[in-house]
Formats: sequence, structure tokens, C-alpha cells
Amino acid sequence: MARRAKRGFLDAVEISAIVVLVLFAMFYVNVFFGGRLYTFGVLPRTPWGLFGIIFSPLLHYNQAHLTANGISLFMLLVILFSHKEYRADVAFTWIWLLSGLGTWLIGRGNRVHIGASGVIYGVVTYLIAAAWWLRSWRSAMLAILILFLYGGIFYGMLPQPGFISWEAHLSGALAGVVVARMHLR
Repeated sequence: MARRAKRGFLDAVEISAIVVLVLFAMFYVNVFFGGRLYTFGVLPRTPWGLFGIIFSPLLHYNQAHLTANGISLFMLLVILFSHKEYRADVAFTWIWLLSGLGTWLIGRGNRVHIGASGVIYGVVTYLIAAAWWLRSWRSAMLAILILFLYGGIFYGMLPQPGFISWEAHLSGALAGVVVARMHLR
């Protein structure tokens, strides 16, 4: 039993590391192409912007943006993929897609929305909502830990001036709750 749990944790670390390494690789590919890949972000309510549903979480404005999202995403994905009851592969895919779709629907127009923060918000709310629908001690304790570590991010869902895509944050958070409800009840 302990060996299987250890293997599950190591698999979760490996999956999470691969996802984050892809983010870093895309950042440097974009740098190599002079930032031309930014056009694959979410451009709300445009046909071209639909590509951003898939590609925007892979793109970041600068190293600080990438590092902040990469660290958070890695830690959250390790938690998500460590526990079978979360149905992580399905949840992660749906959170990715729905957070992008929500951003495409409600995002400020004439602005390209990029970054993995929508997915991060989705995973945070998924892990918290999972405690409600799973009703297990493990999910409840993890939800409390997530609230302690990431509770402040809920401020980021409020409209803000500047380049921060609060729309992606809100869309991701809603996606996390919707996905938890769809797959865990």
C-alpha cells in the first residue's frame, strides 16, 4: 500500500513537472520567434481567438509571469494528480478548456489574454469544491490547506485595471467548481 502511494506521488510529480516544463519550453520558443506566438492567446469573441482556448495557458509575458504561474501550477497539479478520487486527467483537461472558453466569452475585447492563471484558479476551486462533493477527510484537509495557501487569489477575480486578466481568473474559478460538480457528485 505504501509503495503504491509513493508511486502515485512520484507519478504526480512527473506529470506536473512535464506540464511546467512545457510552459517553460513554450516561453523560450516564443522568445526565439520574437513574441509572435502571443497572437495565439485568447482574443475574446473572435474566430482567431478560439485558438487561445488551447494555447493561451502555454504563453507568458515575461520570466516573472512564467515563474509565478509555473511554481503555483506545479504544486497544485502535484496535489491534484496525487489522489485518484479527483479524476485528475479529466478534471485538468476540462478546467483548461472551460477557463479558456470563459475568457473568450467575457474577456475584454481588443486584448490578448495569455497565461496559465485561469487554469491555476480552476484547479484551486476544483480542489476546494471537491471537499464538498467527495466528503472525505483527505479532500477536506487538502481544501483547508489550499485555502490557507491560495485563499488570497480570490481577490484576483475582481475587475482590475491594467494587464491582469481578471476575466481568466474568474473563468478558471467558475470552471473548477463546474468541473468538480460534473465529475465528483
